[in-house]
Amino acid sequence: MSAIQTELAELSAEFEVLGDWEERYRYVIDLGRSLAPLSDAERSDANKVRGCASQVWLVTEPQDDGTLKFRGDSDAHIVRGLIAIVLRLFSGRHPAEILAFDAPAAFEALGLKGALSQQRSNGLASMVERILRDART
Repeated sequence: MSAIQTELAELSAEFEVLGDWEERYRYVIDLGRSLAPLSDAERSDANKVRGCASQVWLVTEPQDDGTLKFRGDSDAHIVRGLIAIVLRLFSGRHPAEILAFDAPAAFEALGLKGALSQQRSNGLASMVERILRDART
């Protein structure tokens, strides 16, 4: 099992413990509170993720070992939590592992697809697309 699959299994187990989606939403918001804030300079147009209803910024930092570290922030609590989930899955991974991972299937497995509004689902897809684009380059 790849590191990204292991992380998905851990997230899935965490979600399973929480019964209903009200509890899960609170958990997602709590995950977002753990994100380190971005600097004002990092909240730039270049780091802005297009296609999100809220303001979302994503910073990609290539590491010496070939992995990509991602950091992100949003002005919306739930979206900050979704960013935290995306970062747990993708940050610190090699581009090949990122590109091989089926993110839509992962979000479906977590139950996010059915629980999120269309706008939030589109925003989540936009974040992942941005990460995939950065992994390709």
